[in-house]
Amino acid sequence: MKSIKVKFQNSEGQTLSGRLEFPVSQKPKAYALFAHCFTCSKNLTAVRNISRGLNQNGLAVLRFDFTGLGDSEGDFADTNFSSNLGDLEKAAEYLSENYAAPQLIIGHSLGGAAVLRVASRINSIEAVATIGAPFDPPHVKKLFVDGIDEIEEKGEAKVSIGGRPFKIKKQLIDDLEKYDSADEIKNLKKALMIMHSPQDSTVGINNAAEIYGAAMHPKSFVSLDGADHLLSDEQDSHYVGQVIASWAVRYLNLKTSENIKAMGQVTVRTGKDGFYTEIAAGDHQLIADEPESVGGTELGPTPYDYLLTALGTCTSMTLRMYADRKEIELDEAVVHLAHDKVHKEDCDDCENKGSKIDKIERKIELHGDLTDEQRKRMLEIADKCPVHKTLHSEILVESKLVD
Repeated sequence: MKSIKVKFQNSEGQTLSGRLEFPVSQKPKAYALFAHCFTCSKNLTAVRNISRGLNQNGLAVLRFDFTGLGDSEGDFADTNFSSNLGDLEKAAEYLSENYAAPQLIIGHSLGGAAVLRVASRINSIEAVATIGAPFDPPHVKKLFVDGIDEIEEKGEAKVSIGGRPFKIKKQLIDDLEKYDSADEIKNLKKALMIMHSPQDSTVGINNAAEIYGAAMHPKSFVSLDGADHLLSDEQDSHYVGQVIASWAVRYLNLKTSENIKAMGQVTVRTGKDGFYTEIAAGDHQLIADEPESVGGTELGPTPYDYLLTALGTCTSMTLRMYADRKEIELDEAVVHLAHDKVHKEDCDDCENKGSKIDKIERKIELHGDLTDEQRKRMLEIADKCPVHKTLHSEILVESKLVD
């Protein structure tokens, strides 16, 4: 994904650090804003994967570090839930002034509680998604329960959260207690998606039920069965990103294509994450990858899978067009393809005994009331599909570097 560093000011004039990630077309259909979990950062793997899923569906995503965390300025001990809400408003303001106003806001854990409260303050927001969110913000106190007595007595304490030390002040606890969850969620007036794992031991599944019960329609719930609170299994975070993207498009005012790419033109981008590759074919977002056996993550088809896909789809479309034109009773054409390297039997270069050629095996099923003559003719027509002709013709590929 294309990711650029961004910086903007919080309400105290401190600089917050973020990353704005674009779909491969670099022409987003809409913008989303992400709020990470308590004491986490924008660079959490789960956050990156969720952003990736949104990018694949044409959405740009701004993820940033709250004040005092990650690369952002400020002292975490002086922050609270209210300051997090202010940071989110400033992030939305930054997007509005420099790109486009965010329409989707997503929050993980306490970030989910935050987006439930701040969404009504940001007029552009049309849809809200929460992941493992607590119903009541004070729920976060269980993370530092061992230090509560000291905080109450001395006004602050140093506690360990996720294996890292953080100074927590009483003002944070007092601030968390201010929020009336039920009324605020009821008055959200935005489309809501609630995602939660029944096995979440940090924020119990009952929180999702309470949020759902308090919210007005349209509201949806998706069970993240088997996932832990931090979505440490990458398959879970990839799933979350794809589901949110698919759900949100129903509620977002998506930009229509303005000739993003000329007909037949494709843009492909491979970053630092192994062989994972993003593809933009016009308005269509695709992905490619390689098998784990060669260092990939198998999140998408391989390049050769796409080659076979091109031939297979062209073949079946050509058969469909021919059958319609000739009024042949073809119900459907099914094409099976496989690619291999085989030894060349009639080798023109006899000195190279190990010469191999690419072989594509194409098996065609024709379903419908067809005569033997029609079936034979349609097999001949399959060889006349444009991609088949391209593969059998001389192809010139011109490559050049561009800025």
